[in-house]
Amino acid sequence: MTENDRSDDEALKARLERLASALQSKRNEEPRKSASDGASASTTGRALNLGVRVLSEFVAGIIVGLVIGLVLDNWLSTKPLFLIVFLAFGTAAGFYNVYRIAAGPQARNGGS
Repeated sequence: MTENDRSDDEALKARLERLASALQSKRNEEPRKSASDGASASTTGRALNLGVRVLSEFVAGIIVGLVIGLVLDNWLSTKPLFLIVFLAFGTAAGFYNVYRIAAGPQARNGGS
């Protein structure tokens, strides 16, 4: 190994040590941020709960309309009349339920 190679190695080691110490001091300076950028777990849980509730209300309205339509069609032998009518009613009920959830308690209390 030549003298030039040794000085290059020493310069690289010194630079690496400076970078490592600068990185360590930077890590110690900044407080750790959470992975969700400040959103707490309870906020995330509430949002997930609301999303699942909205989805289940919408899907339940459609399924109930579908089942009522199928039962009435089988009972009265009027295939697909009541299926279409009650599927439309179920979809409308699902949208209305989602609207009520989104409007919150203000809409239920007359806006006051």
